Amino acid sequence: MGSAISTPHGNGAAAANIKTVAGEKILVVDDEPGIVDFLKAYLVREGFEVATALTAAEALALARADEPDLMILDLTLPDGNGYDVYRTVSARRRVPTIMLTARGEEIDRIAGLEMGADDYVTKPFSPREVTARARAILRRSLRNSAFDGVAETTRVRGLAIDRVAHEVRVNGRVVGVTPTEFRILTALAEHAGQVLTRVQLLDYLQDDGSIFERTLDRHIGNLRRKIEPDPVHPSYVVTVFGVGYKMRKV
Repeated sequence: MGSAISTPHGNGAAAANIKTVAGEKILVVDDEPGIVDFLKAYLVREGFEVATALTAAEALALARADEPDLMILDLTLPDGNGYDVYRTVSARRRVPTIMLTARGEEIDRIAGLEMGADDYVTKPFSPREVTARARAILRRSLRNSAFDGVAETTRVRGLAIDRVAHEVRVNGRVVGVTPTEFRILTALAEHAGQVLTRVQLLDYLQDDGSIFERTLDRHIGNLRRKIEPDPVHPSYVVTVFGVGYKMRKV
């Protein structure tokens, strides 16, 4: 794999323990030492605490031991791939994730988003862009978890969205949704009866606008298959043609 960025002199890419003091902890995983050194140097300068890994095994060990607040995860690793790392980590604990890839095919990017990854960055990239996206994701994650210790549930007919438990129930049955699907559903339910344009939904989903309009319809389709009695004739999330989507109140 060719170099994705110019790199300063570093101290090597051996995985380092993430410190447990105040501040967001980021785990950078890539098989190129130059990339992890460069990103680590930039992110540390921006106030983050950073650990790095060159392999899937190192990444999983660090994620288990130190519980990062965010992962920047390459798709191609010498002993596996980023999808497998993300699935394994997510099975234990939800960690906001940016997929880092040299691949240009849309299907790779969509696959990561549909698995629940928050964002992706294609090589070559700017460390400033990666940092901005990391800050946006962490800010949104903090906002979504900032509750006053009181259960907060939005209900629309038989649909219940518990933002503290991060759980969706349909007629009492728990439905598994991805983080992106959860945010879409929350936005629509909080504005039940109102039409939200695609632009409004995209603004709600991600501060820096890196979730694209062409993937929004795919997320909506996945949601309908999970929550609708008849996905072909939806009764909760309906399309308002030429405008956007609406959560029906009745």
